[in-house]
Amino acid sequence: MEHWIAPSILSADFSRLGEEIRDVLDAGADIIHFDVMDNHYVPNLTIGAPVLKSLRKAGLDCVMDVHLMVKPVDRLIGDFLDAGADIISVHPESTEHLHRTLTLIREGGASPGIVFNPATPLTVLDEVIDLVDLVLIMSVNPGFGGQAFIESSLDKLAIAREIIDDARREVRLEIDGGIKADNIRLVADAGADTFVAGSAIFGSDDYVATIAAMRNALD
Repeated sequence: MEHWIAPSILSADFSRLGEEIRDVLDAGADIIHFDVMDNHYVPNLTIGAPVLKSLRKAGLDCVMDVHLMVKPVDRLIGDFLDAGADIISVHPESTEHLHRTLTLIREGGASPGIVFNPATPLTVLDEVIDLVDLVLIMSVNPGFGGQAFIESSLDKLAIAREIIDDARREVRLEIDGGIKADNIRLVADAGADTFVAGSAIFGSDDYVATIAAMRNALD
């Protein structure tokens, strides 16, 4: 599956968010990772569906990969579907009925994803692998940008890759947390094909050079 680089807007300059997104897309990014936090499921508060809707109205037609770090999650799914989300990923802990939640996303016209924290076992994936288009492995604890990569995530990636391959479905395997040019090859070798990077891209002085370095490491 083609490699996708997904800058996380959690590390962008929110005072000029639309411009920041256009800049990283022009620099070679494939999709945009849209982090949503609620100060309940995670100890931070970010942005909601109105921001995504305003970006769509401003003409940004890129793939928006929405990661919902909120609880309860079902109430907000419709808002993000209406705002123009292409992918919506949820944590198993954020809903009482994961099957229903993933079905709600699919029926709303978006691709469903499931997210696993560092301490969340992959066992539930066997039960819903036929319902998802994306599996996201968190290589940091969710809630803050700029954290260091947790090495044990490589083992979890490899196991998730086996589950996906055994299911014989085209499911993307995404990694989020501490991804940089110097470790992106390592996580690709473990099975990832979609790479979320926040501070490594938005914190750099040259988006083109940073994304090119990641792409060269992958190639």
